[in-house]
Amino acid sequence: MNKITRKGLWRKPLLWLKRALILLLSLWVAGILLFSFLPVPFSAVMVERQVSAWLTGDFGYVAHSDWVPMSEISSPMALAVMAAEDQKFPEHWGFDVDAIQSVLDKESGKMRGASTLSQQTAKNLFLWDGRSWVRKGLEAGLTVGIETVWTKRRILTVYLNIVEFGDGVFGVEQASQHFFHKPASRLTASQAALLAAVLPNPHLFKVNAPSAYVLRRQQWILRQMSQLGGESFLQEHKLH
Repeated sequence: MNKITRKGLWRKPLLWLKRALILLLSLWVAGILLFSFLPVPFSAVMVERQVSAWLTGDFGYVAHSDWVPMSEISSPMALAVMAAEDQKFPEHWGFDVDAIQSVLDKESGKMRGASTLSQQTAKNLFLWDGRSWVRKGLEAGLTVGIETVWTKRRILTVYLNIVEFGDGVFGVEQASQHFFHKPASRLTASQAALLAAVLPNPHLFKVNAPSAYVLRRQQWILRQMSQLGGESFLQEHKLH
């Protein structure tokens, strides 16, 4: 097979790959623009969880969230996720430079978590779960996009509506109803801190059966919420 023939064989697949990438990029750009003001009906992680359940024969699993605006989410809940996950959220432009330095473990070369709420929102909404440098690179680009187009309040609103709190439990409204039988607007500081305490791994840590570690983390989050300044912190940064 000569060089010209081999080049011809690669031309069509590369053309389709280019078209697919352009389409995917266009969908992401459209999503960033539309979801800057429209409710998010579902996220990429929800789709991933749903498809995975179907493939394993679990047809009773339903991944969805009940969208609520920030005005219908209690202020302690908004404060709790920042205290737990990203205390510099109002100040950074999507990336915590100090935290990024710990992403690469110098001894093992493995990736570790250091994602801001903005990065987590971009990943949950548009990308797949798991860790890889490809996904982290795409996540970085999408984070820049939402930080450029959305307000901090919007990023926090979307995050709270799509984040996973347990198996099939997405978004703060569904989590509040499922675990506490009340709307998200009525969550107390203690309940909000407990929900935030499981966020590092909602499949391992359980809101309805908290381990000693989760309970300690809940108390730590409550202290951090107080140190941040409570509701005045949210008002100062126009986050609630």
